[in-house]
Amino acid sequence: MSTARILLVEDDPAIARSIIYTLERDGLSVTHSLLLGDARAQISRQPPDAVILDVGLPDGNGLDLCRELRAAGSLPVLVLSAQGEEIDRVLGLELGADDYVSKPFSPRELLARVRGLLRRARMPMAMPALASGPFEIDAEGQRVSLHSFPLDLTRREFGLLTELLRHRGRIRSRDDLLGAVWGADSDSTDRTVDTHIKTLRAKLQEAAPEHDYIVTHRGMGYSLKV
Repeated sequence: MSTARILLVEDDPAIARSIIYTLERDGLSVTHSLLLGDARAQISRQPPDAVILDVGLPDGNGLDLCRELRAAGSLPVLVLSAQGEEIDRVLGLELGADDYVSKPFSPRELLARVRGLLRRARMPMAMPALASGPFEIDAEGQRVSLHSFPLDLTRREFGLLTELLRHRGRIRSRDDLLGAVWGADSDSTDRTVDTHIKTLRAKLQEAAPEHDYIVTHRGMGYSLKV
């Protein structure tokens, strides 16, 4: 297996050195960018396997790049931020970040998060067997259409939708969805599931305004009504 390539976008030299040392000692290849402009050029020239992205950068907000990456595809993104407020975490997740770590953090914890991202990105997504229904699924391309309307889903949204489709009509708890979509070793929380369900529901309603496919069962979880 080839060495995984990580793009680190971080303007603090001390933090960058610590992250690079930890990741490279574990066998990962790290390219470091201080600025968003350089990061965009690096990604265009040779897309990495994952991006570690600081929020506060000299030439802009890292969440803008997160939004661009998610609109362009499913490249795994882990967001770093000195701001530990929940609203910052939720905003990063709503923009498509796969994981979020607040500073200060343990480099070993960060390594575990990155390894988890890479492992889950390489796992093929099991697909439900749909004999009929309004959803058209391209398993290989991880694309979904609803009533022939293409849905612009992130990888996590795609995972949630297919998990709910696989068990359509049944309630899936947040823990069930976390384990199925993020993995049993993920440090993500119930709030992460709620945030992604919110964005997934909005995209489904854009395609079918007259139908709310996702049902919220308070205190229990979510189900899909097809």
